[in-house]
Amino acid sequence: MLQGKSIIVGITGSVAAYKTLDLVKRLRNEGASVSVIMTASAQRFITPLSMQIASQGTIYNDMFEHPLSHVSLPAAADLFIISPASANIIGKYANAIADDMLSTTLLAYSGTVILAPAMNWRMYENPILRKQLDYLISLGIKTVGPEKGSLACGEEGIGRMADTGAIMESVYTVMTPQDLNSERVLITAGPTREHLDPVRFISNRSSGKMGYALARNAKVRGADVTLISGPVSLDAPYGVEMVRVETASEMHEAVLEKASTSSILVMCAAVSDFAPEKVETHKIEKTESMTLNLRKNPDILSAVAKLQKKPFTVGFSAESGNRIDRARQKMESKHADMIVFNDILKKDAGFDSDANEVTILDRKGEKTLPRMSKDDVAAEIFDRVVELKKI
Repeated sequence: MLQGKSIIVGITGSVAAYKTLDLVKRLRNEGASVSVIMTASAQRFITPLSMQIASQGTIYNDMFEHPLSHVSLPAAADLFIISPASANIIGKYANAIADDMLSTTLLAYSGTVILAPAMNWRMYENPILRKQLDYLISLGIKTVGPEKGSLACGEEGIGRMADTGAIMESVYTVMTPQDLNSERVLITAGPTREHLDPVRFISNRSSGKMGYALARNAKVRGADVTLISGPVSLDAPYGVEMVRVETASEMHEAVLEKASTSSILVMCAAVSDFAPEKVETHKIEKTESMTLNLRKNPDILSAVAKLQKKPFTVGFSAESGNRIDRARQKMESKHADMIVFNDILKKDAGFDSDANEVTILDRKGEKTLPRMSKDDVAAEIFDRVVELKKI
């Protein structure tokens, strides 16, 4: 997502400066080139050598060591991140003070700026600081965090710098076209569980990674996102409303509750087709054999199709083998606008994998994608959704 982008990262004097090592590494892993500017106070918390190794570039901290770099660096940058942003740099920026390499370069930059504040809670809640920060926000400066929690001083309060994941989500958002900013997107993800007794259940191999990738992509493109998730071991995407369910019936109920107020529905969850007719209240005793009677679970896609106000609907069709015909039949029978087909027999794709290999089908044609990361697949899916909604 950040391939070929040039990003300046400014580091100020805060104990949270160590977190910026991970941020710089993440930016570089996404393909960005990173220039780091450190204040004198920042160097008391983390060494320039550490940042040089992380960024694989020059560390700037003296205006006169690299003449006119305060002009050349911002001229070539696509984004400027201050992480951590101390009360000092916020005050300087709001009042156009330029007395060191970081504040001078910041003042010479005319592009998008993200501030990740970090300070004691008393400093953050000081009305003078808040006035300066609100003023910067009114000018279009972006902020991420701070968070509430345990602070370096040992106190509890708001002032802890946002974690790397939250800052990266903010980066993705400002660097991505906001082509979903008027959409309310509902996404389902993960498996469901159908209980046999208090300890046993029927489920499937879905990890939820594809659905969570879809939620992240929709969010960074500006959508208001709700993610209905079955049981998975994934962190909730930043800024996404989470609804956690366990059974197919719970997912059915949650989807129908949200669908009529959503403009886009993506049914990515691997919903159990069947559930036991009877759930035992006590653990079933072990025997040589047993017979399990199953009933069919409600069909969520079909139920959504009957809504008076139906969202643009994307379904998923996981098949054994190259059964695109079954995927297209599913799209027609369930009145979906789009179906994403994948062959579960493909190696290193689909269930449990970080990659996927899919074919996107709609009523105007189909597009087969090569094996790629699930984040890239998510981007391709929403690219097509945006195209179809414009037609």
